[in-house]
Formats: sequence, structure tokens, C-alpha cells
Amino acid sequence: MQSLSDDERKEVLGEVLAHELSAIHDLVKDVPSIKKDVHDLKESVDELQSDMKIVKAAVTDVSRQQKDHERRLIHLEAV
Repeated sequence: MQSLSDDERKEVLGEVLAHELSAIHDLVKDVPSIKKDVHDLKESVDELQSDMKIVKAAVTDVSRQQKDHERRLIHLEAV
């Protein structure tokens, strides 16, 4: 087996490092876009949470009104 000279080793190492840096760059280049998407999702989730609180309050109110309505009907039928 033939051993490599220092210059050849440096060249091979440079190629390996360039390939690894390229692979890292491919992974990292989408981070700003992903970060923006995550931010947008957080805003959407916050809005959905707020909307769900309103829906829950409305459903609770309708349920109370229905129970009160039934109670009043039973009372009227008893008279």
C-alpha cells in the first residue's frame, strides 16, 4: 500500500471537509424558513386557543340556558 504525501493528505482532508460543510449547509439553509413557519404556527395556535375559550363559554352558556328552559317548561306544565 502506498502512503500519501503531506500535500496529498491535505488535499484529501480538504475534499472531505468541503463535502461535510456542504452537507451541513444543506441542513442549515432552511432554518430561517423553518423558524418563520414555527413562529406563524405559534401565532395560529394562540389564536385558536383564544377562539376555543370563546366557543367553550358559548357552549356552557347555551347549556345553562337549555337547562333553565327545561326547568321553566316543567314548572309551567305542572301549573
